[in-house]
Amino acid sequence: MATPAIQLDVEGIEVRLSNPEKIYFPELGLCKRDLAEYVLAVGDGILAGLWRRPTTLERWPGGVQEGMRLATRANSRGDAFFQKRAPEKRPDWVDVAEIEFPSGRKAWAVTPSNLATVVWALNLGCLRFHPWPVSAPNVNEVDQLRIDLDPQPGTDFDDVVAAAFELRNVMAEFGLECFPKTSGGRGIHVFSKVAPVSFVDARHAVIAIGRELVARMPDKVTVEWWKETRGARIFVDYNQMARDRLMASPYSIRPVPQARVSAPLAWDEVPNVRPDDFTVVTMLERYREKGDVWRALHESKPASLALALDRYRAGIEAGLTDLPYPPEYPKMPGEPPRVQPSRQTKPDDAYFVPPGP
Repeated sequence: MATPAIQLDVEGIEVRLSNPEKIYFPELGLCKRDLAEYVLAVGDGILAGLWRRPTTLERWPGGVQEGMRLATRANSRGDAFFQKRAPEKRPDWVDVAEIEFPSGRKAWAVTPSNLATVVWALNLGCLRFHPWPVSAPNVNEVDQLRIDLDPQPGTDFDDVVAAAFELRNVMAEFGLECFPKTSGGRGIHVFSKVAPVSFVDARHAVIAIGRELVARMPDKVTVEWWKETRGARIFVDYNQMARDRLMASPYSIRPVPQARVSAPLAWDEVPNVRPDDFTVVTMLERYREKGDVWRALHESKPASLALALDRYRAGIEAGLTDLPYPPEYPKMPGEPPRVQPSRQTKPDDAYFVPPGP
């Protein structure tokens, strides 16, 4: 039975919270009001990660119940869904910006500029926020480089940690200061503030960084796009820097029974933590003690990607190609054919595509 709505004062803005006692995480007994209190408790940290960034809302309006599924491109039937376009009916204090998808279609996306917007989205059932690596109004230039270290079958979190520390060394050599967080799952995300560049350049920079990491840890790390060729290695998911790809924001809630959250970390913490350490419940005490661990990221100076892009171009000149884009993308200049190795019918050298102009 629904409970009466309440009004929350969020930094001077009244936000309606409907059915506040609705259970969202049954195993923990967490209701919508608890989640709103969590968002308010980590408010400056979660808002800093979303500040004026076009944001996809991952909505679980029925809570995280057994058997519920997230709708995807492959299967549109689901109890939860991604909302990329801002709801037409929204308060006037919810800011938006126009974005362009890989298809060329355009839409208005939510760009949070106050904590009330985050609570408003939570009231719609949004647990995970997926901000673009750009900031309004300059929504076509990346200002935040993001690297996703994605563990593959046969690897564990210790393998991710080892890759993360070597990645830190690689990025330092390219002039980039970087900051880690748990993904909310089994992986680690590493972010760096950068001088604005195009999506293509940002992706190429990550490819160059990933290839250097592979050169140093060839048995532990891969940039192979096709799962069948990755092996038991950590995948550097370079396509997370492609336009309209999703990566959870700091402090976002993962829709799993434990209510894990994506937790910003200091580097000296990385060897001693596990993803399960960080939940809606445990983050409250951590935040009271430490505040926003990623304040250093937000206060850092943007760095140039020139060295990484020089390395990418050097690879092209040496005979490397770009790497495959996600399947929903149109064919991109310099991209090799999107044919997984087991389905190739021509010799490997027939799949070489010279770089574009």
